[in-house]
Amino acid sequence: MSRALVLNATFEPLCVVTSRRALLLVLADKAELVAPTGRLFHSPRASFPEPSVIRLSHFVRVPYPARVALNRRTVFARDGNRCQYCGADAENIDHVVPRSRGGAHAWDNVVAACRRCNSRKENHLLHEAGMHLRRSPTRPAGKVFLAAAAGPQTAWAPYLASTSLTA
Repeated sequence: MSRALVLNATFEPLCVVTSRRALLLVLADKAELVAPTGRLFHSPRASFPEPSVIRLSHFVRVPYPARVALNRRTVFARDGNRCQYCGADAENIDHVVPRSRGGAHAWDNVVAACRRCNSRKENHLLHEAGMHLRRSPTRPAGKVFLAAAAGPQTAWAPYLASTSLTA
């Protein structure tokens, strides 16, 4: 099922929901349709445009900023699906300091890697394997990782443009 980006009343990205849930929010006058996908939802008596982006009618206060989950999808999104050792297409995640050598499973120790580099590095530190990182890993900030939840959506780009992958 398709997904829709939910914006606060101030056009700040909040979350991603199914397009069906987004349509229900629009029909209940809790949100307005900002960008449709071009497809339609059909009922026996009417047709409704499928939402891609909706904006809430009332401002919703978010007490705590959302933390970005540390998983394969978000690491690949942060690193642009590129190996951080050679720049090839990434297939795996790698711990810069191996966990068996005291490395943590944390944002500043995990990078995307191709199979070849991951196998070459194995259980070694960077200097032992004669390798170097193209960019130091950091904890991502911003709402750009909402896009990782549903894949690239061109209609979402103007609303996620103010955030950055490298915080």
